[in-house]
Amino acid sequence: MKIIIVGATGTLGSYAAKALEADHELIQVGYSDGDYRVDISDVSSIRALYANIGQFDALIATTGKTPFKPIADLNGDDLLVGINNKLMGQMNLVLEGLPYIREQGSFTLTSGILNGEPIKGAAPAAMVNGAIEGFVRSAAVDMPKGVRINVVSPTLVHQSVANYGPLFRGYEPIDATIVAKAFVRSVEGLQTGQIMKVGW
Repeated sequence: MKIIIVGATGTLGSYAAKALEADHELIQVGYSDGDYRVDISDVSSIRALYANIGQFDALIATTGKTPFKPIADLNGDDLLVGINNKLMGQMNLVLEGLPYIREQGSFTLTSGILNGEPIKGAAPAAMVNGAIEGFVRSAAVDMPKGVRINVVSPTLVHQSVANYGPLFRGYEPIDATIVAKAFVRSVEGLQTGQIMKVGW
């Protein structure tokens, strides 16, 4: 299969690529590195990406920004960062990709543990994760061409403990290789509309 990985230079994306590269043709996409570049907060950038790549069989999105701030310090602009980037970015990868994805293809988005297991300062991330999961559940019953759509929802991974560990006190991190298996299952399996929780 021809698989696009958006966020391929990040932790989850790079491990998903390693898990899939032996059996598939991968197109690795990043914001500043990769085979192609894309700004997922800009629809015109997403459209240009698809126009350059053409038809594909599966897309994995492991990217998106959300701020971490105490609720008392949040304002509407903070919320819009996550909405315009991680939420609308991943949804627009689906919507703009529909003309290019082949029959029986698949989209796999990424949410995370925070809308199910809250931590301090993570209300914007929890909001976005919940919205992504709601979109996937509903979109799955309405997708054309037999296309499937799922979302992988991991807990903290070992490879990100240095950056995020202090925020996840009391949580047991898992290895990113385990999360990568969920991306493989979504791409190569038959499931659709599933929230694939990993490590929680």
